[in-house]
Amino acid sequence: MGFTINSYPSHWILKRMPDVVKWGSGGTPKATNKAYYDGGTIPWLIIGDLNDGIVTDSSTKITEQGLENSSAKMIPVGTLLVAMYGSIGKLGITGIECCTNQAIAFAKEMYGVTLKFMYYYMKMMKSELIARGKGGTQKNISQTVLNSLYVPVPPLNEQQQIVSHIEELFSSLDNAVETLQKTKEQLEVYRQAVLKEAFNYSEVTDIVELQSIVDDIRIGPFGTMLHKSDYIDGGIPVINPQHIKSQEIHPSTRVSISEGKAHELSSYRLRINDVIMGRRGEMGRTAAVTTIEDGWICGTGSIIVRLKPEYDAVFYSQILSSPDTVHYLEEKSTGTTMNNLNEDIVKHIPIPNITTKEQKKIKEALDAKTSVCDNIEQTVNTALAQAEAMRQSILKEAFEGKLS
Repeated sequence: MGFTINSYPSHWILKRMPDVVKWGSGGTPKATNKAYYDGGTIPWLIIGDLNDGIVTDSSTKITEQGLENSSAKMIPVGTLLVAMYGSIGKLGITGIECCTNQAIAFAKEMYGVTLKFMYYYMKMMKSELIARGKGGTQKNISQTVLNSLYVPVPPLNEQQQIVSHIEELFSSLDNAVETLQKTKEQLEVYRQAVLKEAFNYSEVTDIVELQSIVDDIRIGPFGTMLHKSDYIDGGIPVINPQHIKSQEIHPSTRVSISEGKAHELSSYRLRINDVIMGRRGEMGRTAAVTTIEDGWICGTGSIIVRLKPEYDAVFYSQILSSPDTVHYLEEKSTGTTMNNLNEDIVKHIPIPNITTKEQKKIKEALDAKTSVCDNIEQTVNTALAQAEAMRQSILKEAFEGKLS
């Protein structure tokens, strides 16, 4: 479980955390008092502001009055931060004077260790901290957990050498990861080019509106029908736009409802050969419903497109995510901060009316080309996972004194 102190050079000293770092934590001004927030200029960090790097801004500011009437405390530049709730072990180093809420621990004082040395030590200990988390839907740790750790402490000159070695190796990994991420981006561009070639509407003579090839188009249940209190862990998945990625549905175990609630929402249950579309944010998120997703629930942010039996959901899901369709949806969508679709926009989407025989022919050609992309992407994802594992290996060796 995480890192175990089992070997380190004999001239290093194994110390208890309180002998190395004195931790503190912040607080939250009363949310109902507007005077604590309105017009505030003091950066007040929450866990979402931590970025595993230098923190230079906050999503929320508080006033002097808010600071004085809470347990939040001002923290100087160059302070180590550790998340204790939810995203346990997420890190940051203050690049600005700021304060935090109580979910973030900060290093008030350090004894005989450098900032970067402790930053990388805590990065290595992240999995251990997560394992010690307690609670229900949002696990958390306390300063007691932080203080229970032991830290192998080398002389200061060795600490600097260790940090230099780690950063040199991490820099090489970062370059490799950047190349892998660019490869994924290029694969997506290639996929879109393949789709555009396959579904070039200008070359198709029989263009119809989507409503002519479907039995139903339905937006997911509105907020009055599905409340936050209806969600449970491990129930019937509810599919929102963020669960639709690369023509596949990726459910969340936490975004689900009971069988009883699903029965109430039976008209929003997905069926085999439906297409589910995201109606908010990024346009063109679609996926075909298979036997796996049969009976799941279309979420508020999604739309069910129920095709007539002679039309293939996999085939038309690809059409509905093709560049031509995405361009059409972006032009027709409403909203200022976020694109939104309604049933009227969707039912008028221009679509090629292609025979079953032609659907099969085009689908086979697409599968042949996109399967190559899928294989490459799988290799890239494996390499990315290995890169992250390598980071942990580097850190473990560093804090066992094994980096040459």
